[in-house]
Amino acid sequence: MRRHITLLALLLLATPMAYALQAAPDFSLAGIDSQVSLAEKKGKVIYLDFWASWCAPCRKSFPWMNQLQARYADQGLEIIAINLDKSREDSQAFLAATHPEFTIAFDPQGETAESYQVMGMPSSYLIDRNGLLLHSHIGFRDKDKAALESQIEELLKQ
Repeated sequence: MRRHITLLALLLLATPMAYALQAAPDFSLAGIDSQVSLAEKKGKVIYLDFWASWCAPCRKSFPWMNQLQARYADQGLEIIAINLDKSREDSQAFLAATHPEFTIAFDPQGETAESYQVMGMPSSYLIDRNGLLLHSHIGFRDKDKAALESQIEELLKQ
């Protein structure tokens, strides 16, 4: 029985989830150069990603997020990646190696991650132009990219 529960939990973690219509929790966090606020992004489709420097799948997701930002920025996509390391220095080597071309914010206390109920690394959330939280996804695997991109494309059409 325990094995079946563990398997079910793993399947749930690997499956994108849709939400009932609810507002995405707002945040205002320190960014690389300035404050990053979700409220200021209203009118854009947001791909919100939580990451940490020790997370190997996070390192693989950054080049893909760079591609998404380049491909869809003109249509209204904004990627915000929130770092959860306790110290900003821990994230510096990661950022130097991955060269993000999207917005980076820092949440060393994990309060924003808690408000989004982050359960694994990386965790991503899709927020529509009206600030509604519509989808979430835990982890990053190559096989998930097409489905995630399709969800983004659908939101950009709205």
